[in-house]
Amino acid sequence: MHTGVSDTDQERPMLIVPEREIADLMTRQAAFDAVEKVFAAMATGDAYNFPVVREAIGHVDALYGFKGGFDRAGMTLGLKAGGYWPQNLERHGIINHQSTVFLFDPDTGRVSAMVGGNLLTALRTAAASSVSIKHLARDDAKVIGMIGAGHQATFQLRAALEQRAFEKVIGWNLHPEMLPNIEKVAGEAGLPFEAVELDGMAQADVIISITSSFDAILKADQVSAGCHLACMGTDTKGKQEVEPQLLARASVYTDEVAQSVSIGEAQHAVAEGLISESDVGQIGAVINGTDPGRSSDDQITLFDGTGVGLQDLAVAAAVVELAVEKGIAIEVDF
Repeated sequence: MHTGVSDTDQERPMLIVPEREIADLMTRQAAFDAVEKVFAAMATGDAYNFPVVREAIGHVDALYGFKGGFDRAGMTLGLKAGGYWPQNLERHGIINHQSTVFLFDPDTGRVSAMVGGNLLTALRTAAASSVSIKHLARDDAKVIGMIGAGHQATFQLRAALEQRAFEKVIGWNLHPEMLPNIEKVAGEAGLPFEAVELDGMAQADVIISITSSFDAILKADQVSAGCHLACMGTDTKGKQEVEPQLLARASVYTDEVAQSVSIGEAQHAVAEGLISESDVGQIGAVINGTDPGRSSDDQITLFDGTGVGLQDLAVAAAVVELAVEKGIAIEVDF
């Protein structure tokens, strides 16, 4: 998609899509399609991410940074600015994660859109794991396991349930009192929910981990042959959700290899010499058909979802298009 100003339309205004409009505009399917396309473009070299900037600003314990990139296939250029303000909820009654996406015309460099990024971040993260389930999970997957039951886990589960004919949801969380969050989503889908200990994850055909853990939660022997895992919580040096030995057992795929081995789940397995960088494949190559992906029903597959700026740009461009179609994009002379 090209959201920018064309050479023949120099007066086109900047478009604003406020956070309040995103929920009524952006569907899970639109997010899925945008993320799937950009992963495919990354694998062919048509899209690339810029180096991530992330800094502690020395004020109210906030982390602030930028993720950006350019998708030549979709003609999408821009960045997401934002971060984590840990005191927001308590002090101001707003969520701790705050972000805004800015899109630019790749032909001229002029700003073309500003888009609220909070809900989009949740949708694009859920879309990434959902894309991995579509392309790597067994067709006959019946039981989905959730490790983590926070706000993001509900987005993850809703998106995942659309990819297979699941018959049961199981869940584990460090704080069990949060499990009703995902039990409610299972109930909305008409599926039974069972709280399990981690050993109970052996019954899962698909497992999504979405925590902020710095210690391995899931052990290699708690995963059954044929399972597909989407590890979505590890996006910083030191974070870890699963035992490194699990990656040695699995066929590992990711959104961006450089991030996977440096700040993603693969960082620990690589550091321990259990796998090398060359063992980590791109999910986009599976989408494109240049990597076969799953080759047997016994194979364990693992998607290391580190989160890339191109995902944010793809869903932001899609939501701008939807806002223009519905006539609710705010136009500003800039």
